[in-house]
Amino acid sequence: MRIAVVTDWRDDRGQTAVEFTGMVPIILATLILLWQAALVGYTFSLAGNAADEGARAGAVAGLGSGPACEAAARKKLPDAWQAGDTECQRKGNGLFEARVDLKAPFLFPGFVDIPIPVDGRASAVWED
Repeated sequence: MRIAVVTDWRDDRGQTAVEFTGMVPIILATLILLWQAALVGYTFSLAGNAADEGARAGAVAGLGSGPACEAAARKKLPDAWQAGDTECQRKGNGLFEARVDLKAPFLFPGFVDIPIPVDGRASAVWED
């Protein structure tokens, strides 16, 4: 006995659902990578701004420039981004330099950090 299977090969009902289901992991991975890139870029922006604030405060502080620089650099940072290493020093060429190291968060600020430091540097003219 032979069983005949009647199939219309032109019928593509459900094809869109199958293709969407297959693409969901790729779409999610792309969104996660874009979000992570945005967080790293924002961390670079924060590091540069914190270094700029520290250099500006240190250049006008006079003799107590080190603590003033570090306090100003940390003051503008959001709680999720903590400065790892902050260096403030007066250079011989009439500039006051500040360097701030931050760590970029992984997916959610304040949760887990990527172990790659983001370095921000800035200089300001020393004001006597």
